[in-house]
Amino acid sequence: MLTSPNDSIGIGTDNDVCTITLNRPSSLNALNLDMVSALLDITTKLKDASDIRAIILQGAGDHFMAGGDVKGFKTLLDEEKKTSIIRRAFEDELEDVHRTIINMRTLPIPIIASARGAVAGAGLSFLLACDLAICSENTILTLAYRHIGTSPDGGSTYFLPRTIGLKKAMEVALLGDRFDAQQAFDLGLVNCVVPDKLLAKETKLIAERLAKGPAYALGETKKLINGSLNANLVEQLTAETKAFVNCAIRKDFYEGVCAFTEKRPPNFE
Repeated sequence: MLTSPNDSIGIGTDNDVCTITLNRPSSLNALNLDMVSALLDITTKLKDASDIRAIILQGAGDHFMAGGDVKGFKTLLDEEKKTSIIRRAFEDELEDVHRTIINMRTLPIPIIASARGAVAGAGLSFLLACDLAICSENTILTLAYRHIGTSPDGGSTYFLPRTIGLKKAMEVALLGDRFDAQQAFDLGLVNCVVPDKLLAKETKLIAERLAKGPAYALGETKKLINGSLNANLVEQLTAETKAFVNCAIRKDFYEGVCAFTEKRPPNFE
């Protein structure tokens, strides 16, 4: 059974769906060292979780994640005057953040961001790292790094231009303006927007659809789409051939073919 190493992250499983909850609601789930450590630990363990077929990432309370722990940053800067030590502290933290992002992108399990309230800074980075995103109509998003005098992290400068285009990514990153759920949907940052009271229900429906699907094939599909960002056409076609053949020799493919020809829903393993 998956567990969290500390209380900053909650974790639960139900019907092959793992729900990871950012659990610092009094701080709007701002990302601190405990959360970073727990997220890295959990996403690493999920690599070997053969019984998990979908993952939900959500925030406790009224917000998803309001960026990094700026109060913690101030404490560090007030207490430590050596530039070398400050540099090392942030390098270590970002190394673990970025290892977590890589875990999320390379896991063969679809990850759904389920967001409401504030999605700021690192919160937007984590949402972008998920495979699907659903948010409530009260969600406010911003890549807020400029407002504290730093550049973005968490892969946002990789995902944003690939998701919304170069010019719009520049606008979001350089101006740091807030935008609402409908604007996020129009930009292609989220897959759907729902009333706040329906967020949990609609997220669960999507997760259950994924969990009932052909797990290996969905994992291969995720890998193909992510890999396409750095492949040319010939490389991508080669990767597609390899993935398809790997799927075709599995029981789920036989079940899918039989279900199609017999005009019935498939029952994937």
